[in-house]
Amino acid sequence: MSPTPAPRPPRAAGEIFGEHLPLAVRYAELLVSTGIEHGLVGPREAPKVWDRHLVNCAVVESLLPHRSRLIDIGSGAGLPGVALAIARPDLKVTLIEPLARRTRWLNDAVDQLGLTQVTVQRARAEDMGSLIQAPVVTARAVARLEKLATWSWPLLPEGGRLLALKGESAQSELDEAASVLETLGTARSTVHEVGADILTTPVRVIEAVKGPRPRATGGSPNASRRHPR
Repeated sequence: MSPTPAPRPPRAAGEIFGEHLPLAVRYAELLVSTGIEHGLVGPREAPKVWDRHLVNCAVVESLLPHRSRLIDIGSGAGLPGVALAIARPDLKVTLIEPLARRTRWLNDAVDQLGLTQVTVQRARAEDMGSLIQAPVVTARAVARLEKLATWSWPLLPEGGRLLALKGESAQSELDEAASVLETLGTARSTVHEVGADILTTPVRVIEAVKGPRPRATGGSPNASRRHPR
């Protein structure tokens, strides 16, 4: 059976994916065919697969240094992890997804696309902290920032970055998570707008950088002193 044709890629897709655009087209075809059949993408998403999914995810590559490693948590249909791996073959990407049917689809898609630098792990992100780390963790449409940061921190070394793809409410979500980020020990956090030069609406990405482990607090200043018996 021939793959279901995807909509024509917009001009922005050519600018982001460059010479890798044919591979991105194959990925788009998988998303609108078996991706829909397996419930990873809604049928109504097919006409918007480029603008809403591939382009909006791949444009985040501008925030990633050369030959970086990243962990994509709650990867689902591979967004943004697979899109970034196609746009940037220099990246090493680990997709973490807890649902079996999704990981089966991801493994098949990665094989069909020949993405040898991408691995798939069936797991919950919060269970992987002692097993894997990378300088970057990405997430899209997974959870609120408070939970994302809590799940991501064990996966990041000091100085590592969480890049959470969010919508127009990115700044308000960052503000609401301020106390949690402070408790975790966040060196800095900000909202980036990427793709403004080629997209009608830029993509908003919350970046939170892991700082040193916060010191334990509580108790009186003399709590550690021995009391005479």
